[in-house]
Amino acid sequence: MSNGPRDIAEIPDIPDWNRLLDGRVAVVTGGGDGIGGAIAELFAAHGAAVEVAEIDPDRAERISRDVSAAGGVIRSHVVDVTIDDDVARLADAVLTEHGRVDVLVNNVGDYRPLVAFDESTPQSWQRMYDINLRHVFAVTRAFVSAMVGAGSGNIVNVHSVEGMRGFPRDPVYGAMKAAVAHFTTCLAVDLGRHGIRVNGIGTDLTQTPQVDYLTGYEDVEHLWESWAPVGRVGWPQDQARVALFLASELSGFVTGHNIPVDGGTKAGGGWLFSPRAGRFVNRSKHL
Repeated sequence: MSNGPRDIAEIPDIPDWNRLLDGRVAVVTGGGDGIGGAIAELFAAHGAAVEVAEIDPDRAERISRDVSAAGGVIRSHVVDVTIDDDVARLADAVLTEHGRVDVLVNNVGDYRPLVAFDESTPQSWQRMYDINLRHVFAVTRAFVSAMVGAGSGNIVNVHSVEGMRGFPRDPVYGAMKAAVAHFTTCLAVDLGRHGIRVNGIGTDLTQTPQVDYLTGYEDVEHLWESWAPVGRVGWPQDQARVALFLASELSGFVTGHNIPVDGGTKAGGGWLFSPRAGRFVNRSKHL
């Protein structure tokens, strides 16, 4: 159990602002590309030994090659975190190699299959549950005992701004993301006394291989100032920088929070119904 500093002199120092995770062991799920890949690269650049869980062998090999070429320490594990045996294999490999894990980033998630609720089925609900919520429970449980034993740790759950506002296109997806956000808050309260912090990131408007926010909108790029208060599309590196903040001592007094990393869309409104299109849109050329 960590009692924490009793005076200001005991607040953990930051010895090197260019190596914020120096000596830490970090696990990143879905770390082969997109937001997870950017997190893996940035964590390695800041001194972490990064352990990537990635379902696609090509992406797993590529992220290991790129990070190693840049001087980082990384291993990739080809696993499916929705399968319990794969999660156990991942945890065994990491804990056998390092004996601990300092940072866990639960990054895996997908909006597909995107199904209107009146057309959804128990099978589509189960898939949404497996890919967006259940694995967060499974992976966290696989590593949390080691964190409790060490009396320290950091968990960052990457979910979506759609779990923090109404998502009319698929309420089941929105509910799963909201569950991750609240799991984050509840877990933070439960684990804080063990020296473990837990925070979440609600993403939106971020260009990744999974979600393309640019193709088909090249002729209306001037409308980004309407779509997002910051006036531009987001990039995986935008999410990775917030993950670095949450994983490092920069946020040493922050836990139980879900930060929208969305260019301001949650604050600015979000989804609008377009009579012209006959559906909800978050980037409209014409309503």
